[in-house]
Amino acid sequence: MATEDPTPRNDSLMKNLMGYIDTRIDLVRLEVQEKVKTIFVGVAQGATLAILGLLFVVFLSIFAGLALNAALDSPYWGFGIVAGFYLLLLIIFVVGVGKKLYQGLADKILTDTIYKSDKRQ
Repeated sequence: MATEDPTPRNDSLMKNLMGYIDTRIDLVRLEVQEKVKTIFVGVAQGATLAILGLLFVVFLSIFAGLALNAALDSPYWGFGIVAGFYLLLLIIFVVGVGKKLYQGLADKILTDTIYKSDKRQ
């Protein structure tokens, strides 16, 4: 009676399984790296646009204040009107715009970003 030793076959299966697991781990790492890179690029671009937009609003406000000062022939009323405009915007946002608007925006932007359907299945 010749009995075959199942050990070489089991070793081969274990090596294949370990190789598969290592490959899957590397794939997950690459996917996470791509997501982090995408997030970094988005944050960097958003921060740059926010800073440039803020500078634009600041200088436009100074320009509007100076123009109103010249039109009203006053050294301060133009800046007071511009400040009042921003105060009005602040009140509108505090009273009128609720968290639901921002929640809806976040839901729309972040839908299917983390738990996308897995195409490998």
